[in-house]
Amino acid sequence: MVVSFSLYDYRIHADPYPTYAQLRTHAPVFRNEDEDFWALSRHADVASAFRDHTRFSNANGILLEAAMWGPQAHRFASFLAMDPPHHTRIRGLVAQGFTPRRVTQLEEQVRAIARGHLEHALADGGRFDLIADYAVLVPMDVISELAGVPASDRAELRRLADLIVHREEGIKDVPAAGVEALAALRRYFGELVAERRRKRRDDLASALLEVADGDDRLSDAEIVGILFILVAAGNETTTNLIGNACHCAWRHLDKPADAFARIPDWIEETLRFNSPSLGNARTVREDVAVHGVTIPAGARLLLLIGSANRDPDVFPHPDRFDLDRDTSSKISFGVGRHYCIGANLARLEARVALEELTTRISDLDIHQDSARRIHSPNVSGFAALPVAVTRC
Repeated sequence: MVVSFSLYDYRIHADPYPTYAQLRTHAPVFRNEDEDFWALSRHADVASAFRDHTRFSNANGILLEAAMWGPQAHRFASFLAMDPPHHTRIRGLVAQGFTPRRVTQLEEQVRAIARGHLEHALADGGRFDLIADYAVLVPMDVISELAGVPASDRAELRRLADLIVHREEGIKDVPAAGVEALAALRRYFGELVAERRRKRRDDLASALLEVADGDDRLSDAEIVGILFILVAAGNETTTNLIGNACHCAWRHLDKPADAFARIPDWIEETLRFNSPSLGNARTVREDVAVHGVTIPAGARLLLLIGSANRDPDVFPHPDRFDLDRDTSSKISFGVGRHYCIGANLARLEARVALEELTTRISDLDIHQDSARRIHSPNVSGFAALPVAVTRC
């Protein structure tokens, strides 16, 4: 069977999972000549490649579009686009400022932010856009507070982040507006870091200026890259996790309220069933044989997280949304040394956002005809998700 898989096919963006099933069965080592990439789709292969930084390198970045790929990818992706020892050094320094304690201490602040946005969203009688009126606002405010971004700048930063993610049909790279947005975000964070160097505050930007390993400190450019991935990528992930969770509960459970009392299970199954991140790229450092196929050195390889999380060899009945499922083998945040450093923050934000929502409503209905998905080769989520809720 000939399987067709393109990074830029709108039909695949709308529902990639039938294509992923074809890849796992008929082309577990897939080659797209036109777009110049290979892809692995089975759980065992994807997880193994994530763990093997010797043969599968991050040095050219984790996104395949030309504007995001190459030896300069670290300018935007920071340590996500590095291998050891450079990755080890920067991640270790970041971990000193972005500590589990700092994340845990954010909970009450996250809750206050969620409550404020919910009061506004529910003011019109229970009909609102779950994305624009809630799921976007909570993580943007939380991450902005953490990073030190003032409230007056957050809407613009979100607009710029959206331009980087969205792909118009037929465009096979970051569009011109997205490239301009990348540059604008770098300028913004450069100015923010310069300001914090003059005067420290109680935020992550200031903390990253202080972390050290002996005489080794992060440069301003390195801090800019870290703040970029935190605000641009971290915000997108949590927004999509909240939206995907509500859509999954509405579409796949007998009643959405069945998930309301099981929020941790709801989040983890959403991360498996409809992961916000569909895949990460790697550069193959040497010829690698997989299932009798040789992927050549220098190849661009896509590790399909979304497909791996629906692999029936690991998750029985993988296309069933099941709150009782063991999700411990999912790889939604990656595996190994590149495991997402913001995973705990994403889970905290999603948990609190869903807790605050479900304490105020007893039911949720989605206007499917008006919902709009994000069109992106890299992420899965909604650009608009109109809902009607029943207040408690």
